[in-house]
Amino acid sequence: MDRAAAPIRDSRLGALLREWRAVRRLSQMDLALDAGVSPRHLSCVETGKAQPSRDMVARLADALDMPLRERNALLVAAGFAPRYPETALATPELSQVRRAIEFILAQQEPYPAFVLNRHWDVLMANEAAMRVNAFVMHGRASAHTNMIRQIFDPEDLRGAVDNWEEVAGDLIRHLHGEVAAAPSDHAARALLDEVLAYPGVPARWRLRDVESAPTPLLTTVLRRDEHRLRFFSTITTFGTPRDVTLEELRIECCFPVDEATAALCRRLASAG
Repeated sequence: MDRAAAPIRDSRLGALLREWRAVRRLSQMDLALDAGVSPRHLSCVETGKAQPSRDMVARLADALDMPLRERNALLVAAGFAPRYPETALATPELSQVRRAIEFILAQQEPYPAFVLNRHWDVLMANEAAMRVNAFVMHGRASAHTNMIRQIFDPEDLRGAVDNWEEVAGDLIRHLHGEVAAAPSDHAARALLDEVLAYPGVPARWRLRDVESAPTPLLTTVLRRDEHRLRFFSTITTFGTPRDVTLEELRIECCFPVDEATAALCRRLASAG
């Protein structure tokens, strides 16, 4: 039987398209017009009565502004091979990228900088990040390599965050947003459920707050005894990536809010 005429038994394609239309608040007609396809044909694709071409899948992904990982998932659900590679950061293929990241981390000294993936796993960090972490935790090593778990676990960095509810609330807003924006990201959903189960997490955080806007500049205040370190952060991402790993990398650089924080960071660097 001709592949184009064969019925589609895998319902994931239609489910993915409906989920992403809901995320983008697009009707079937809206998506068809944006992608330049027939509304009737799109309806048949969503119900599994028609097989889309690879080009049509790409146009639908463009119209839905899907991340590269989700584009691959859409292609696979349609019966095609994924288009975008996912290359580990440690491989030779990304050696130039890794050197660029190492340069950014080194230039951030004596202030902390981290490299995170889409689930806030810390992939790399500069010496300043390790010094500050060790200082506020009295030399104890973190039990987690995931920044959100560090912030939410009462036995980890959470106890050293002076404005914990403000910082954790901002992270929850971002995590809720990522879960809503990528409905097939089960790992993000699991992470959200996990951190909401930690003791002392407000019950209101279980629901996504779509009304309150995030603060334009969030200050994280870390404490140890009488010392306070106040940082704000910037996030750097790679422009027009063609690799799943690169698209999902974020470099977070922390900057001192006041001279007292800057001076303490310099002292920690000198002592180290």
